[in-house]
This record gives sequence, C-alpha cells and structure tokens, in this order.
Amino acid sequence: MTERNASLPEFTAKTANLARMYDYFLGGKDNFAVDREAAEAIMELIPEAPALARANRAFLRRAVGFLTAEGIDQFIDLGSGLPTGGNVHEVAGETRPAARVAYVDNDPVVAAHARALLEGRGSTVFVHADLRQPETILSSPELTRVIDLDRPVAVLLVSILHFLQNADDPFGVVRALRERVAPGSYLVLTHGSGGREPDAEESVREIYRGSSVAGAVDRSPAEIMAFFDDFELVEPGLVECSRWRPEPRDRADGPGLPGYLLAGMARKPGVMAG
Repeated sequence: MTERNASLPEFTAKTANLARMYDYFLGGKDNFAVDREAAEAIMELIPEAPALARANRAFLRRAVGFLTAEGIDQFIDLGSGLPTGGNVHEVAGETRPAARVAYVDNDPVVAAHARALLEGRGSTVFVHADLRQPETILSSPELTRVIDLDRPVAVLLVSILHFLQNADDPFGVVRALRERVAPGSYLVLTHGSGGREPDAEESVREIYRGSSVAGAVDRSPAEIMAFFDDFELVEPGLVECSRWRPEPRDRADGPGLPGYLLAGMARKPGVMAG
C-alpha cells in the first residue's frame, strides 16, 4: 500500500460498514447481515433513522437543484457513500447536462460500486481518498481532470462531518476546503446535533464505534455554524434538514426530528478576478 492510500480502509464483510448501513436505512440491497444488525440496533434507539436517511437524501437533491439554478456546474461530493437513486450527477444533469462531478470516499465498497457506475462518464469521476486529507483530495489528478478550482464549485459534506472526531480537526479540514475554492463557490452540509436522551446517544456512539468509523460526534448548532465561518448563509439558514426549502414530494417522510440532523448552505463572498 502506498503512502497516499495507507489510511484507506480495506474491504471486510465482518465489520459493520457505515456506507452499507446507510444503504440499508434507504431500503437498498448492498449490505450484509453485520450491517443490518448494526442498523437495526440503531433503529431500536432511533426508530426514525430510516426516515432521517431519506430526508437527508432528499435535502441533497433539493440542494443540488438549487445550485444548478444558481449557475453552479461543478460539484465535489465528499463522503459520497454508495451510489443510489438521485445521485449528484443525475440530479445536476437534469438542468446542467455538462455538469462535472467528483465523488470522494475512503470506503473500498463505495469505490468499487462508484467506479462500475461511472465507467465511461468523462465528466464524472470517483476519488478514493480520505476526507481528513483535503489537500490530497483537491490536488488529485482524478479530481483536477474534471474540476476547475479557479471557477465556482459546490462542496458537499452531507451527513459526514459528524463521523470526524475532534482529534481529526474537522474545522481545519473544512477551513482548508473553504480557502481553496473560488469566490462564488458554495459549501453544503448536514450534521447531527443530538436531541436524544444521553444514554441513547452513548449507545448510538458505541454502535458506530464497532463499525467502520470511530464513532459519531453530535455538535451544537453554534459549532455547526462555525463550519461556514465567513461564508454567506442561504435562506432559510441552518435548519432541520427536512425544513430546508421543502418540496411537496418530500412530505411523505414527515418533518423528521428537530435538532437531530441540521442542514445548511452558504456561499463564499466576493467575485472572481476578471
């Protein structure tokens, strides 16, 4: 294994996997018994977990639709997870056929599925890399082949930052991303923000610690806002994810749980040099 990918996990069907658990929540079939057992254990503590997963996915679709309407045609989807319905390149392509997308994940299962799905798509690539190494990601040949960082780009961090521990310096990671993108770029994220009983929260963390991630870290609304720093928030600001510009077709999942999963989008101020 090279120095570049030494931090990447290897495939295993013996340990619950975050991407496969999320796939199970969404009703997918790309998961194993160990993933289903871990997901079911979380559902015992959070019965709304599948609805929250669907609301999170619906937010991603709405966010990408908003961004294409604003003229954005480049997307970096960090911690992209397993390909499923409504992928970023599919949603963006509805109104921006020339949209360019770089999916990024450190999971070997995600890498295998994504590369099979994207084979032959020159405008959409997959980067097998770790979110904790933003400079490596942004300078990777795969990403720079389709993404021009001198032009506005949307950076998507949807339901991934709460899996970075404080020791991983998540705020430094996001700061590095903010600094590298051009004025007019957007930062999009969803993040867990607690709201459960303390015993239930610790039990959920323990389940995740037994999976492919080190655990989940809920952060306060103020902490989540700090990820945006001086970027300009898009209305309605930082809100529960199902309340961010909802559409009629999303109402079947209900309003979700206020405080459980917050969503927001912000724009980098300034104008590009002519």
